[in-house]
Amino acid sequence: MRILAGIFAITALLLFVRPAVGQERIRIAWAGASPANSPIWVVQEKGFLKKQGLDAEVISITNSPTALQALLAGELDVIVTSVTTLVSARLAGADIVMILGMVPTFVDHIITLPSITRLEQLKGKTGGVNRLGSTSDLGLRLALRRVGGDPEKDTKIITAGGNPERFAALSKELVQFTIMPEPFVREAEKLGFKDLLDIGSLKIPFWWNGVLTREAIIKSKRPIVAKFSRAMIEALHYLRTEKEGSKAIFSKNLRITDPESLERAYRAYSAVFPEAPYPTPEGVKTLLDDLAPRNPKAAAADPKSFVDMSFVQELEKEGFIKQLYKR
Repeated sequence: MRILAGIFAITALLLFVRPAVGQERIRIAWAGASPANSPIWVVQEKGFLKKQGLDAEVISITNSPTALQALLAGELDVIVTSVTTLVSARLAGADIVMILGMVPTFVDHIITLPSITRLEQLKGKTGGVNRLGSTSDLGLRLALRRVGGDPEKDTKIITAGGNPERFAALSKELVQFTIMPEPFVREAEKLGFKDLLDIGSLKIPFWWNGVLTREAIIKSKRPIVAKFSRAMIEALHYLRTEKEGSKAIFSKNLRITDPESLERAYRAYSAVFPEAPYPTPEGVKTLLDDLAPRNPKAAAADPKSFVDMSFVQELEKEGFIKQLYKR
């Protein structure tokens, strides 16, 4: 019911927006107040979509499932979300593909009570994630396995909600550890919690954020999708090279003004945003491998079928990316 309500809300909003004369219309949705979504903030703030001749309707929504259903219903052209949405949809038979890979690994940290100073101390403890089955849940479990733990046997992981709710759960010791990215790691430290592990240091291939569309849309609107891809790649260039401007956009969208928090968020994300955002299959394979023991379709799936690298290939071939970086 909530998903249907979300689709109706998106439809109502789109009905009130008319494309500018001479510009092509594209409908975009993103979910989650995180620097991972900053490329979409930048294309709006800096006018990169208009520069490409696109009249964009950009909608912030509360969750990825609603965005996915609106995409499948024909109410959207592209959505910005994680590989978990991609894989669940395609395994269910949808013609969803990733065309741009924006954040190629986890950028989260494991945050704990101050009394926990070593990874071994997580054994027997309760961890909190946004919701079970979410990207934060998977990231935490994969990280614990990479450092030699067994999250299913050694720990208990529960749904704790968004970052404010997780901070509250830690404060009340309802959970003893959680997972969150910058700039919220800085906020956690200010509250007295410990930054135990930077999961990004483990280099787990995983599309934490990317651009998804439908194969049917690629066939019917390829020139428009190509222009959108060009705008997003220019946004990545901006984020990698314009530090102060990027931090200002972070501050505006995250409503954070602490200079150290913004500095740390910029360092974390500018380091992982790619120049050429190829949606490589390795970032899909990690999730398929995790699902395979429980899902025969995941076990049989080819990760290459989940991605379309042609848009980045075309822009790199024509020299667009090299020109941005003046090489």
